[in-house]
Amino acid sequence: MKKIIAGTIGNCVHVAGTMNFLTLAEKEGYETEFLGIALPIDTIIEKISELNPDIVALSYRLTPEPLEKVLDELKEKIKKENIKNIKWMFGGTEPTAKVAEESRIFQKIFNGTEDIDEVIAYLKGKDYKRQEFYPKDLISRINSKYPYPILRHHLGLSSIEETIEAIEKVSEAEVLDIISVAPDQNAQEHFFEQDKMDHRLDGAGGAPLRSKEDFRKLYKAAQRGNQPLLRCYSGTKNLLAFAEVLKETIDNAWCAVPLFWYSDLDKRGPRTVRDAIYENQQVMKWHGDRDIPVEVNDPHHWSLRDAHDAIGVADAYLAAYNAKKMGVKNYVAQYMFNVPAFMAPQMDLAKMLAKIELVESLEDENFKVYRQARAGLASFPADLNQAKGQLASSAYLAMAIKPHIYHVVGYCEAHHAARAEDIIESCKIVRGVIRNEFLGTVDMTENLIVQERKNQLIEEALLILEAIKSLNPMAKDPLSDVETLAMAVEIGLLDAPQFKGNSAAKGELTTRLVDGALYPYDNEERRIISEKERIERVLEKNIGKEKLVV
Repeated sequence: MKKIIAGTIGNCVHVAGTMNFLTLAEKEGYETEFLGIALPIDTIIEKISELNPDIVALSYRLTPEPLEKVLDELKEKIKKENIKNIKWMFGGTEPTAKVAEESRIFQKIFNGTEDIDEVIAYLKGKDYKRQEFYPKDLISRINSKYPYPILRHHLGLSSIEETIEAIEKVSEAEVLDIISVAPDQNAQEHFFEQDKMDHRLDGAGGAPLRSKEDFRKLYKAAQRGNQPLLRCYSGTKNLLAFAEVLKETIDNAWCAVPLFWYSDLDKRGPRTVRDAIYENQQVMKWHGDRDIPVEVNDPHHWSLRDAHDAIGVADAYLAAYNAKKMGVKNYVAQYMFNVPAFMAPQMDLAKMLAKIELVESLEDENFKVYRQARAGLASFPADLNQAKGQLASSAYLAMAIKPHIYHVVGYCEAHHAARAEDIIESCKIVRGVIRNEFLGTVDMTENLIVQERKNQLIEEALLILEAIKSLNPMAKDPLSDVETLAMAVEIGLLDAPQFKGNSAAKGELTTRLVDGALYPYDNEERRIISEKERIERVLEKNIGKEKLVV
């Protein structure tokens, strides 16, 4: 284990940067010791003799002129005491870093403008600017930085040329690790049947990708800067064929596919719920067979349509369960905060912790879960300054679940589609949050209210899952059986208020936000109903009392 000793020199008492650096070093396996503030040079020399460190990190953040004399003394003492085989580091402001550079004492100098990636790279003994520092697959990229999350952001502008230019700018800025390519809806639904496209809608919601060559151009644009990985939505039709295109052209970092959606439920595709479930499962299997990570981006779709929290938690388990059943080995579990937008932070965190506990109960030697957190789009106000505050606030809360991936949502999205400059600024805001979070924070997950709500949601979600199993006891595995899952939607075990009038769903659920959490609600009796009572009502109405299992 390498040893780092650190302190401030001269009359400098500013230690936040030094302590942050030592915290990062400890997480990377270094033995560290903070020597103190405003250290005399003789004290530093004595400590080197006593502690025999590998690295000596010194900081000075005051007026640069006095530093020159302090470093002259240090240089003289190093020579006099014949101190060798030590790496000297300096941390300060840009003006003091210039003085440190001129002293020729230090092998590494930080001036405060560096990103956390560069600090981590140094501690790992890697050259931040060399290409091999940037792993070319998702899991290696995560492992190269964790416990610091890698960042992703979606990008898809209304023309291929604009999208390519934006990818180049974002890659060169070195602020994120994954670019999520956003095709327009025409591409997602009709890439293989372009005669069916309504070209008046070209560029609506993303880039008008029309050929493999278009995708290759995007990949080429990202081969600069920190070489971010690329990934893309799965499409809403012909998903297996689209998966092959994405693997061939952009080396899709991971697949994102729903379980129930892109169907009659959300009207984003022509598939029935049954056809969607089956095809989505086959897409999971296709990627699992090729060891490509999979995200089943299903649970937040229920919450986005005002389904109560227990349904979101139950579906998080269903999504992961089906991925595992289909042979997925590396699973990306997305946790979307701020859905609904006015959910209380402690209740939001409780919901995510409930999902995590259920999803990660599925882990074994063949199934590994990676957490991905993000803010809900609807939580961003149109006022851009307030939106920046929301981005930072949501990211700070999300850090409590220790995500492997943080999906940055551009602060500008309620106002306009994110361009390169917006993406870079948004990522820098989140990087600032991460930098501060790793100084040490209060563990919000241990809050008693959070824990109580988490346990309640787990209990309720398990009731939903058992009720789904009861629908088809003859099925070999009801929780991955297409007919059983479709029936759960049709009778309303899985339901949402926004499905009212939707022929593919029940649409009878009513919910209400109470004390910052979303519950099933009886409008006639004007009260929250328990999940047990809700399930009993659904089963009694649709199946009969003799089959009640709750």
